[in-house]
Amino acid sequence: MSDTTPDAPHDEAPEVIHEPRLWVDRGWTARVIKNEDDDGWAVEMLMAGEAEPALVGPWTMGRDKKNPKPLDVGAFNTLVKTASEVVRRHEQQLHARLHKEVVVDAGEQGRLRVTLNIVPDEDEPHALLAAWDEVGERLAQVRVRPDFKLSQASAGDWAEAGFARPR
Repeated sequence: MSDTTPDAPHDEAPEVIHEPRLWVDRGWTARVIKNEDDDGWAVEMLMAGEAEPALVGPWTMGRDKKNPKPLDVGAFNTLVKTASEVVRRHEQQLHARLHKEVVVDAGEQGRLRVTLNIVPDEDEPHALLAAWDEVGERLAQVRVRPDFKLSQASAGDWAEAGFARPR
């Protein structure tokens, strides 16, 4: 049941918390935690909606050498930038692992761009092998095993075979 009272906000602003050991802002949560490996402290950066931290790293001790240094705007901004870069690199690696591409000279057909896009479905993992001509028109697409090895040779063989589904 939804709240339809006139005072109810329709688009609630994201929660913002600025505490010495917890900052929540701009879709990120920075939490200073006890380091499990020693007597020091660590900070974890969690992106909104994610279950696992994007970044966990050491955190500076405060002046009393017992408690952690409090979070501040400069530290938070640096942590957001670093964690965002970690997430971006992870996404790039995942993309590179799931999407491969080679260009082959296919004789009469000219130069072809052959792509392999892996679909990591839990129930039916597979990949889509496709050939594209020089103007970007798709010439063929077949479903293949997700462990299909795309190379110059396999792409050339596929084109020579008239784009029949590889075995």
